[in-house]
Amino acid sequence: MPQGKHTVEKIGGTSMSQFQDVMRNIIIGSRKGSELYNRIFIVSAYSGITDMLLEHKKSGAPGVYAKFAVGDKGWKQSLEHVRKTMIEINSGFESAGLDLEKANAFVNERMDGIKSCLNDLIKIRSFGHFKPTDYLPATRELLSAVGEAHSAYNSVLILQANAVNAVYIDLTGWKESEQVPFDEAIRRGFQELDYDRELAIATGYTKCDEGIMTRFDRGYSEITFSKTAVITKASEGIIHKEFHLSTGDPKLIGVDKVQTIGRTNFDIADQLSDMGMEAIHPKASKEMESANIPIRVKNTFEPEDPGTLIGHGYVSPEPRVEMVCGRTDIVAIEVFDSDMVGESGYDYRLLKHFADAGISYIAKNTNANTITHYVSEKNRTTGDLVSSIKRTFPDAQVTTRETAIVSVIGSNMKSPGFLYSAAKALADNKINVLALDQSMRQVNMQFIVERSDYAKAVISLHRELVEKLAGQEKT
Repeated sequence: MPQGKHTVEKIGGTSMSQFQDVMRNIIIGSRKGSELYNRIFIVSAYSGITDMLLEHKKSGAPGVYAKFAVGDKGWKQSLEHVRKTMIEINSGFESAGLDLEKANAFVNERMDGIKSCLNDLIKIRSFGHFKPTDYLPATRELLSAVGEAHSAYNSVLILQANAVNAVYIDLTGWKESEQVPFDEAIRRGFQELDYDRELAIATGYTKCDEGIMTRFDRGYSEITFSKTAVITKASEGIIHKEFHLSTGDPKLIGVDKVQTIGRTNFDIADQLSDMGMEAIHPKASKEMESANIPIRVKNTFEPEDPGTLIGHGYVSPEPRVEMVCGRTDIVAIEVFDSDMVGESGYDYRLLKHFADAGISYIAKNTNANTITHYVSEKNRTTGDLVSSIKRTFPDAQVTTRETAIVSVIGSNMKSPGFLYSAAKALADNKINVLALDQSMRQVNMQFIVERSDYAKAVISLHRELVEKLAGQEKT
């Protein structure tokens, strides 16, 4: 199949909750006739729905799945709450053209089916012959899928009511007994699509024999987006968000102070993902990079702005900082051992514990007798990891400490003075640098600071390395 002229575009949950704006700004806008087509939209569930179906992404508050998994009978009440919320969402789109009778019937059919399935699982597990690992992963997959099915189906009904020939591509495999590989599921989903005359609205969840939720957890919709772009040979992938991909967090730094990045590369997208910026899931970007399909990140509410293009091999012609960001959920695991000096394989033996615990590190510092790894505190096995390290290295001092990372990122920062300016900005604002890390490729400087200093550090670095330089360029 030759490279297509179509685009594959992803719409996030927050934007989907404002679908009238999405339709007006992105899908229809000023387009007429054939201009409406040669586009595939991969949609997320409406904002908050997946949290209610599984568990809250940030707070961890239990949803339907979390309650069902531990035998809490409250899962039924939670499921009914999701049903009620979905129907309330439907009511909010009636003025946009949503056929409420069809939309509500769709919700009830799916929710009734899920309720019946979970009740059957309870009966089966009551006999004691099935372990939770036999059915809980599939249960999580089942619940994940319904959110995207709901939003995609609604979108098609609304678009059809607005004279767009939209088609519903249900990749969730609802009531289909056959499970096929991921690539095959995508091929089958789009094999009959008439790109020139039909606008596809597809679910962000894809049912496949690998288990997309099991493999990628909450990042699965971006994996579907990426896989669809690669399999259908799209000309470009576009991610629509409620904000621009900017030089920093506008909520923290100020909308008037941040700037749209404009252009960057896949390497920088990986660095951003490591900092939790979620420009795109790293496993999603890899396939698109290999297929030479660029990714554009656009603001849903500023459709005329070209946004930021993530391309292969781009390097800023002038040294600059493209983003100042970071994360506060960092735990430092420090191993001090005077016996490690000059010992070959010490680090290898230490890292085996991380691999066994399924924990990857975000940053790392070493010296003659100390190795410190910085990991996310969200890892549930950190305590077990520390205990196993202490058992294997009884003479070492193993300590943990809550910290934060502030990262200065850019495709071209190979200029004398960036590190000095950054360190001076932090020192001038009385921020103590606990540790720092920079590789020879010079695309990412990472400063380890106290959590209480995080916001001040981000604001200080952005002011020094982005705002001040932008001001110099204007003058």
